[in-house]
Parts: sequence; structure tokens; C-alpha cells
Amino acid sequence: MRKIVMLAAAALSLGATAALADTPQEEANKKVVVAFYNASLNEKNWAKTLTFIGNRYVQHNPNATTGPEGFKAHIDNLKKNFPQNHGEIKKIFATDDLVAIHVHVKRKPEDRGYAVVDMFRLENGKVVEHWDVVQTIPEKSLNDNTMF
Repeated sequence: MRKIVMLAAAALSLGATAALADTPQEEANKKVVVAFYNASLNEKNWAKTLTFIGNRYVQHNPNATTGPEGFKAHIDNLKKNFPQNHGEIKKIFATDDLVAIHVHVKRKPEDRGYAVVDMFRLENGKVVEHWDVVQTIPEKSLNDNTMF
């Protein structure tokens, strides 16, 4: 009986793992978001960025204007005022048409930087919507855990 219970638990565990695996579309969406992020915020290359944006770009950050023009202004600002700005993607998650990335962003290499979660919605393989949450990395933490 114990052997049967162990086999059933193992089978359930395998089924749960398979159910949690990303679909081919989710994997493709993650690749698009990584390429989009690198082109726009790391390379600051607007022409390349445009290849990843859909027919609209809805912005949910209240400090940014909606539409591709607003995002272009953000990239232009980074290029002018923070040319060394770079984000290192630490984690990436996908579910259906949404992709979230957890990023360590530094304006300059010597900065502590920010912990950022960006979430993107895709349609037909293109980024069409964006949300974000930004936390400044403090000098001292009340715990020994990292933000990543």
C-alpha cells in the first residue's frame, strides 16, 4: 500500500510540474519581452524597439504618457541624462499574454539602483501594454535578504 501511495504522489507531482511549465506561446512572449527590454532600456535604440511594439502602447505608470511617443521620450531621456542606465533581468514569469520581469536597474554602474518589476501584455507577439513597480535599493535593510 505504501508503494502505491508513493507512486501516486510521484505521478501527481509530475503532473503538477507539467501543468506549471510555460506554453510555447508563453516562452515566445518571454523572448519578445527580453528583446524589447534590451533594445529599449539597455541599448536605448528606438528603431529596434519599434519592432517589438504593437499597434498601440498603453502605459499604466502614472508618471509616463501613454503611447509609443511617450515611451520614445523616456528612451530619449535615458539616452541624454543616463547613458549608462542598465537593467539586469533577474527573473521572468509568463502567464497567458502577460510577462513579468524582476530587474536590477542602475542609472550608473556605481549606484545601488532600483528593484523593478515590469509587467507587459502582448498581442500577436508584440508589446501593447505596460505596468511597473519601482523600489529604491536602500543603503541598509531591516533584514538579511536581498531584493533579488
